[in-house]
Amino acid sequence: MSEGERLQKLLASWGLGSRRGIEDWLRAGRVRVNGKIAGLGDRAAPADLIEVDGRPVTRPPAAGSGTAAPTVLLYHKPVGEVTTRSDPQGRPTVFERLPAAPSGRWVVVGRLDVNTSGLLLFTTDGALAHRLMHPSFEVARRYVARVRGQPAPATLDRLRRGVRLEDGEARFDVVEPLRDEPGDAGSAWFTVQLHEGRNREVRRLWEAVGHEVSRLKRVAYGPVELPGDLPAGRARVLDSASTRRLLEALGPDR
Repeated sequence: MSEGERLQKLLASWGLGSRRGIEDWLRAGRVRVNGKIAGLGDRAAPADLIEVDGRPVTRPPAAGSGTAAPTVLLYHKPVGEVTTRSDPQGRPTVFERLPAAPSGRWVVVGRLDVNTSGLLLFTTDGALAHRLMHPSFEVARRYVARVRGQPAPATLDRLRRGVRLEDGEARFDVVEPLRDEPGDAGSAWFTVQLHEGRNREVRRLWEAVGHEVSRLKRVAYGPVELPGDLPAGRARVLDSASTRRLLEALGPDR
């Protein structure tokens, strides 16, 4: 086999799956490099012919490669909008308020459920969107949450250590109490952060320890924060310096 990176690391960096999942492909003989079946521990370089299930795979274009940086759009999602292009129930969608894409169409980076507000990112670069969402890149998502009741310190420690959900263990990287707002008796506010985007993960983590989330807002995605002067329902193109920081959050040469 060729010199280079271990196959599971290389293919995961291309957004084809998790390292663990790709290791399963290797054990099952589904991956070939230059015509030979690859195994665990084998390496490859981007210039090698890599096939999965008989189909060639190549490194996607690096996000932001070329002379022009990718276009990234910030949107302040209000409660009540769904993160789909159309909705069978007739609810408003986030796409209805976006400006026209400069080319192609907007691709949403992750989702927020209908009752969650805050920062959504969109881009015309599908490869960039995939990497920003893929758990192998561990891009942090930060939220402000109001939960019912007053969680005990032991409960917060449990959320940091990990909680078993129906789709596997999950945890918060950060759980920090915030000052309660007037009129919020019986509730508590927290900043929470995690680095993956499973469906309703923030809400399910709190529910698993006995505290329902009554309000949830995403305030940052990686290094990009929700601007304080961007009203709900409005969008803004991310400036070049912030776009560069977002690309850098994915690591070198990505």
